[in-house]
Amino acid sequence: MSFQKTFCALGLIFGTSSALAQDLPPLEIQPNAERVTFEHIDALNACDWNRLMAQYPEEVLFILPNGVWIEGRRNIGDVFAGFCKSREEGGFKGATFIAEKVKTVGDTVNVSWRVEADYLAEPYKGADAYVTRDGLMYVQVTTFDPADMKFK
Repeated sequence: MSFQKTFCALGLIFGTSSALAQDLPPLEIQPNAERVTFEHIDALNACDWNRLMAQYPEEVLFILPNGVWIEGRRNIGDVFAGFCKSREEGGFKGATFIAEKVKTVGDTVNVSWRVEADYLAEPYKGADAYVTRDGLMYVQVTTFDPADMKFK
């Protein structure tokens, strides 16, 4: 699948958003790689768009399944604005990511996780690698793929 088709598919999954109309919050530096990672997970679980976006510099890169890249703070902001919509709106608000195993190598934190939510028929498992530098997240490589989730 081409990048354009995959990016359009993500748009359908996460829906259009108003993130472009929102001001991006100022960056908030964390003291170490683990704090960057667990701030991300906590903000994701709370669907707190401002906290999520406070950890990504302009050159942030997400690498998704099938080799899809999403680059730049505003593009990532659009992804999370869609992610944090209700399930009825196509988002994943109410999902809880639970770290099962964590291994830090330098400034990269690798996490195996599971997702639980009232709307899931069973927990969904995956993994991320969070590449941090200077208290911010620069790259996230994820196995998260909504197509693999089992919904009620």
